[in-house]
Amino acid sequence: MPGSVDMNFLFTLGEVQRMMRAYADKQAARYGITRAQWAVLAKVERTEGLKQSELAEQMEMQPITLTRLIDRLCDAGWIERRSDASDRRVNRLYLKKAARPLLGKLGGLRSELTATALEGINPADAHRLLGQLEAIKENVRNAIQNPAGAPLNKEQRIG
Repeated sequence: MPGSVDMNFLFTLGEVQRMMRAYADKQAARYGITRAQWAVLAKVERTEGLKQSELAEQMEMQPITLTRLIDRLCDAGWIERRSDASDRRVNRLYLKKAARPLLGKLGGLRSELTATALEGINPADAHRLLGQLEAIKENVRNAIQNPAGAPLNKEQRIG
């Protein structure tokens, strides 16, 4: 690839993310769902009983935006809100039985999307790439949490 990593890294990473999102949206539409709705279903499947506020934080989404997504998923019969036993103001999210077959189909779709994106890349290189992307994510997370020159908080100093 011509040019330096410094010149191309951020743009290429952003373009890959944008294109994967557009491709996932287009393919998810085959099942009458958006990529954002799919992401919510997948998170709830992994952690049933999650508070709606916790899900918004995990997905880095405004609560009102998530509320609208969940409203649509509830209307479709895929998710239900249940009041928290100890705090009636809190909604916890659970999959409904009808979501299970859809999630099975979406799992197959996820595999299709991955296979398309990784076409021509051998499995060892794909695993290495994933590991490197995880390392990049951790580097950026650390930079956000500990900006250069920022004083360390008490827990960080003690170690």
